[in-house]
Amino acid sequence: MSTASTDASSTATQQQSELATIATKLKRVLAQEYTSFFDPMVSSWYKPDVTFVDPLTSLSGVDSYRANVDMLAGRTLMGKLLFDGAGINLHSVTGGEISETNGNVEIADVITRWTLRVTAKVLPWKPEAVFSGISVYKLQPGGKEGITIVGQTDYWDSINIKEGMDPTIPQKQYQKVSKTDAIQDFLGQLQPDGFQAPAAAPEVPYLLLRRGNGYELRQYPGYCGIETPYERRDYGFGSLGAFAKGMNPLAPSIMKVYNDNDEAEFKEKTMTWPLQFAMPGEGKEAPEPPIAAVEKAGGGGQWRSISISEQPQRVVAIRAFEDAAMGPVVRNCDRELRALLKRDGLTPAEGSDEFAVFTQYDAVHSMGKRRSEVWIDLEDGGHPF
Repeated sequence: MSTASTDASSTATQQQSELATIATKLKRVLAQEYTSFFDPMVSSWYKPDVTFVDPLTSLSGVDSYRANVDMLAGRTLMGKLLFDGAGINLHSVTGGEISETNGNVEIADVITRWTLRVTAKVLPWKPEAVFSGISVYKLQPGGKEGITIVGQTDYWDSINIKEGMDPTIPQKQYQKVSKTDAIQDFLGQLQPDGFQAPAAAPEVPYLLLRRGNGYELRQYPGYCGIETPYERRDYGFGSLGAFAKGMNPLAPSIMKVYNDNDEAEFKEKTMTWPLQFAMPGEGKEAPEPPIAAVEKAGGGGQWRSISISEQPQRVVAIRAFEDAAMGPVVRNCDRELRALLKRDGLTPAEGSDEFAVFTQYDAVHSMGKRRSEVWIDLEDGGHPF
């Protein structure tokens, strides 16, 4: 190899190394922008005529980009009139790898995954709209920072995921759709919910990872609870209610019912009430159960059927239903959810098809629109989170 070729190769390698360092810095900057809801927006990383496209909007230029975000965040007069409580959770920032093709240095797209919430306070019932999805950032060498963002395209999980596409390549799985679909999705979230049944207890908090088409993905913290077998749901509620008096149990009630139960190996239905959950920074495992619950569950007697249960942090797929939580309704909802997961390239946990898990959030015998859901745990690595 000639000296000139060696020098050229060394220069290209050095350029790639420098760009890789800059790309890593850019991803940190993007993470900071999301955390602060783009206040400030670090404009030095954006090309002056940067383009921004989402299912509802198409803009060009840094100033238009910034004005759109400021309106949504309520930092403009119009935004203050229309919106309240806007916030965004960033789930991941990936991509930005540097490569060389035919002597040309290329920068891979940077992709963020996020969930956005905003309240439409202009409406009397103040509905909350939720959007989750990805942003694809197109990059090129140059600009004030060494790499510049030339375009950003946003996609929503609820309308842009194309069936049958490779979920490991977001640029293929997410496809543009008609703006009409986006408008219908947005307006559908602004409808009044009507009279809601009162919640039985405060809810175990969760991180909404995806608002998909027909389902949600949530990350629940590790939690401990109490569990009992039951024949009738009202008996289960009664047993756990008496046991947990003074312990401040949490919603929801979680029921597990096995499918095709063989009488020779009968598996009882179980009901679980969460008691305590792991706080941020406390790890993925369930916290220690309350001493009172441990002592009571180990005492035998009338509480001999109640045990302590522990559940580590997990990602759960959710599908809501409004009909009474009877066997055929629950199992049909479970089948529907599994079909939706397959459609979108998500993998249920191994063995989860042996049973159905459903939840109830409302006080027993309460009036109003009830909240019930089917839950399916996802396999580690069977989702993009």
